[in-house]
Amino acid sequence: MTKNFSTCDLCDAHKADFSGNFLVLAPVFKDFGGVQQFCGPVDTVKCFEDNSLVKAAVDSPGWLETSTGRIAKVLVIDGGGSLRKALVGGNLGTAAARNGWAGVVIDGCVRDVEELKAANVGIRALAAMPMPTEKRNVGQSQISVQIQGTWVRPGDWLYADADGIVVSANPLN
Repeated sequence: MTKNFSTCDLCDAHKADFSGNFLVLAPVFKDFGGVQQFCGPVDTVKCFEDNSLVKAAVDSPGWLETSTGRIAKVLVIDGGGSLRKALVGGNLGTAAARNGWAGVVIDGCVRDVEELKAANVGIRALAAMPMPTEKRNVGQSQISVQIQGTWVRPGDWLYADADGIVVSANPLN
């Protein structure tokens, strides 16, 4: 899958799609990663102030093997919009980059901002917060999640660039 896309162009092409197969995430996410533009099929984690499952996800291979080669995935984390604890920090950002993830979108916070900027992965989150999470091993993976009012499902395709984030039930380019 090529990374030659513009979310503005995708919105122009799909603005009349009211089927629910093309959605735009709320414009509340800030860019924290070393890669500004990224896309790929979605894996999900739902957790609240506990990043145990986030760590397990980014420590796993961040790609799909296809007949045309590897396609990097995007991890979408439903952190309940918490602004009290960071779900991704420098170590997890580095692990995501090392394991081939295209990006991570967090409905919650990050920490270690300078380390995340150096990681070769796209990272979007609501804000920076220096407080770490608890490790209780609580949460769910690979379920439909609601991110700022928009449903995102495992296997959807997410596209992020400087203009925003869109989600589609199918690959768009």
